[in-house]
Amino acid sequence: MKHRIFLSLLIMSACILLQAEEGMWLPIYLDSLNIEDMHAKGLLLDARDIYDTSHTGLTDAVVIFGQGCTGAVISDKGLVITNHHCGLGYVQSHSSVDNDYITDGFWAKTMTEELPNPGLTVSFLRSIENVTSLALEGVSQDMNESVRSQIIQANIMSVKDSIGNRGGYKTEIKPFFYGNEYFLFKYEVFPDVRLVGAPPSSIGKFGGDTDNWVWPRHTGDFSLFRIYAGKDNRPAPWSPDNVPYRPSVHLPVSLKGVQDGDFTMVCGYPGSTFRFLTSSELKLITEKSTPAMIRARSERMRIMLEAMNADPAVRIKYTAKYAQVTNSLKKWIGMLKGLERTGALEHKKETENEFREWVQKDSLRTQEYGSVLPGIDTLCGQMQNLILAHDYETEVIMSVELFSFLSRLAYIINDECNQHETKAQATEITSRSKILIRDFLKDYYEPVDRRIFAAMMKHYREDLPAEFQPEMLLTLEKEFKGDYDRMADYIYDKTVILKKDKLTSLLNNPCDKIIRKLLKDPACRLYSQFMKRMFIADQYYNQINKGLENDYRLYVRALTEMEKERHFYPDANFTMRISYGNVAGFDPMDAVHYQSYTTLQGIMEKENPEVYDYQVPEKLKELYLHKDYGRYALNDTMRVCFIARNHTSGGNSGSPVLNANGELVGLNFDRNWEGTMSDYFYDPGQCRNISLDIRYALFIIDKYAGAGNLVDEMTIVH
Repeated sequence: MKHRIFLSLLIMSACILLQAEEGMWLPIYLDSLNIEDMHAKGLLLDARDIYDTSHTGLTDAVVIFGQGCTGAVISDKGLVITNHHCGLGYVQSHSSVDNDYITDGFWAKTMTEELPNPGLTVSFLRSIENVTSLALEGVSQDMNESVRSQIIQANIMSVKDSIGNRGGYKTEIKPFFYGNEYFLFKYEVFPDVRLVGAPPSSIGKFGGDTDNWVWPRHTGDFSLFRIYAGKDNRPAPWSPDNVPYRPSVHLPVSLKGVQDGDFTMVCGYPGSTFRFLTSSELKLITEKSTPAMIRARSERMRIMLEAMNADPAVRIKYTAKYAQVTNSLKKWIGMLKGLERTGALEHKKETENEFREWVQKDSLRTQEYGSVLPGIDTLCGQMQNLILAHDYETEVIMSVELFSFLSRLAYIINDECNQHETKAQATEITSRSKILIRDFLKDYYEPVDRRIFAAMMKHYREDLPAEFQPEMLLTLEKEFKGDYDRMADYIYDKTVILKKDKLTSLLNNPCDKIIRKLLKDPACRLYSQFMKRMFIADQYYNQINKGLENDYRLYVRALTEMEKERHFYPDANFTMRISYGNVAGFDPMDAVHYQSYTTLQGIMEKENPEVYDYQVPEKLKELYLHKDYGRYALNDTMRVCFIARNHTSGGNSGSPVLNANGELVGLNFDRNWEGTMSDYFYDPGQCRNISLDIRYALFIIDKYAGAGNLVDEMTIVH
């Protein structure tokens, strides 16, 4: 039985019905699943040119940048290009009022000027292996879910232990198709990554939050970093003795550009998609969870923006934080509109009706799969209040910086006190905490956080039922007669957590005294009560999720049996994927057509000196006036961005966009608003990925920044 299931799983390896350019494909299956279709759309390479364990391929030049973006190596000296918004936090960390690299940009004209970024890594994928048979060893179909999970985790640990994480390598084993398959990914991780260049925000973030998720776009969304290694070319911690990394392959950069109908391919690390969700869970997300998060996040955005507009110092501190808040907010709004417009719920219901009919035609199928959809419906009904409690743990509670800081501080205290149980003093608490306190306070502005606290406590109190409410919150609400601003003043005035000298002094005490003092602190008491409530809620939430995972695992397996002739691709889970399609405009509404590219002229047409998002640097205007584009223009026109039918998601930010020859033509940075529902439901007529035309990036580097030395590093293809 186990062998029969495993063989059917191997056939499954690719998941969700392929429609037009939909799909996020594992590179190891391109040859068997996609290459004919890719050739039909214009690809001139073989699958082995893209990914092959026996020699280098294009994917060897693609990296995980940090913890949630993609990047690409574009020179033989380890130069990496990624999005401006992916590198923004590191640009901000080097910025001050006197050296405002966010506003003015940053360009290292020599390698000695490149800036280190503690904590930033880039990771190269070195191999992918299907380890389903090893992960599922000893697992049977009728096994209890908890027992099944324990066996699989033990199997995974055994596989990883046999490989090890030595010499800068890291291994991950991730489930696919809700645990029907397992793949092992081996990465080489480089911890010395230095900032090389970033355009000013008026270029790298042109259009700002107004244009975010919207086409047409005119954003120069790129930044440059360099990987450094030891003299043996292996990963090494930062050292002045490190040298630029020599990659096995780097992407050639094309000056040819793209036209309508041209083949394009995105290589990167999409974060999450949810294409198998049933109508009952999609309804829960669209009618309960997402609208509530939109309300809460809108309030945070408003508070941050008011403070940033009033004070340049606050703007520098909160630029990256604000960008994170607004990015998801606008996406959620577009997602809801897109799902409603396409009738996604009805399409889901149609698929489910077909599934029920197929199941009922066979008694064995009825026995094996008959309870799957009813089980999912029942569990989603139990999730009604829990999903909001789960979402609010991060969206409301941990969005208060006081609480997020307290969470990290508590971890250090618990860790050090547990290591020093026999000692009266845990001296490491002070040294580790000093670093945390320093880093936190550098980009912290208490008046903003105080206002966010008041707003979030109000949302939490009004939106969640009584069983999720901490007693202290109810007491404070009664004491201050529902005035959450006064509640915030009480918490922030009384807490020791935000008073640097008092907190540092407290942390110099023995563990027992530190803990006694913190247990009396009002912020700590409230946070502790929130966490106790969330712990209980999370237990129920996780229990329901385990049931859902089991049902979805059967549902996905059954779908592949029902539609055997169709290829399926797995949901994104921040592993290497290839998506491909063609350059194309689209019609967002009646009588409106969007072409596939934008130009520098559009930047000048949008210019508005009174609006921060639409301010244009004087030098850029001069270059435009004199059409001083160098070799980067097409018929005296400087193109900026383009769109294509490549299926992307969060995590694809910074992904290289390649042409039919595997040459870099663009840098993926966004999706169109009409297509943001593609994480849940794909509409080939509306879904487009938005990319920076690489020629605009080269133009900015060379003609605007005068950093032609960086272009000289690259392999330019005419």
